Amino acid sequence: MVERRSPKPDVEGSNPSWPVAEPELLEGLRAIPSGIAWYRKLGRRVSRPSVAYKEPQVKKIVQFFKDSYAELRKVVWPTKEDVIASTKVVIVSTVVMACILGFIDYLLVVGIDVLFR
Repeated sequence: MVERRSPKPDVEGSNPSWPVAEPELLEGLRAIPSGIAWYRKLGRRVSRPSVAYKEPQVKKIVQFFKDSYAELRKVVWPTKEDVIASTKVVIVSTVVMACILGFIDYLLVVGIDVLFR
């Protein structure tokens, strides 16, 4: 028989791929209802934290809005003249494309009428 031991005798835990978590982390996880999940491994129960410690969600949301505001301050916004010029380009190109598609539609209708007469 081969004896199975941890490669680091001073380190607690029975499997190197599942090291023992810090006691403070486990205490924090016990406050969460689904914090500790139990798994069966080799016929014995092994505790493994199902979630790692997470920063409170409120802090993350506040930080997100702070970062978003900082990024918006860096944006170079277009001038009124740039916006008006871009709007004119969009309107003209839309009208031109509508005319082209209308003409193609007219040709297809006339072609189908000639074909089925």
